[in-house]
Amino acid sequence: MYEVELKFPIADARPALARLSALGASAAHSVEQADCYFNHPSRDFGQTDEALRIRSIGDRHLVTYKGPVIDVQTKTRREIEIPLDGSDARDKLAEILAQLGFRAVREVRKSRQPYHLHRDGREFEVAHDQVVGLGTFLEIETLASESERPAAISAIQKLAADLGLSAPERKSYLCLLLEKTGKNS
Repeated sequence: MYEVELKFPIADARPALARLSALGASAAHSVEQADCYFNHPSRDFGQTDEALRIRSIGDRHLVTYKGPVIDVQTKTRREIEIPLDGSDARDKLAEILAQLGFRAVREVRKSRQPYHLHRDGREFEVAHDQVVGLGTFLEIETLASESERPAAISAIQKLAADLGLSAPERKSYLCLLLEKTGKNS
């Protein structure tokens, strides 16, 4: 599966969220997310444009691998995600990764208010993110198979335009934080 994403830094989310509501989106429960990113021992994920993270949402944990971005208009990339079972799963996986030579790079913390929208036969998640150290963003994403990618890219661009969003940020929150603090991956 491919994740097709556009992310926008935004000073005031209210106008876009009002448009989103008018389109029939439903708000889900807001969550606090902590994403711990890791770098490979023999290749620099910052150079290869890959990501490996453990996401914690309360006592739920997910491990996610994201491949390189494959599209110049959006952040479209292959994504593989699996849940981790057990309250200590995050710590145990982090220990395994450390033993294999992976290095924890940085944690990204955010408050996320997700909205779900079904439009034109496609499911979208629009997230209103408050990222610690970066500010406010609206992130739009949908999933697509290889054959659906062009249609998904077109659909996500249309939704962004309908929400009044322009000038997407193609860098990840991790990259933006590392740049802000003057550290590399």
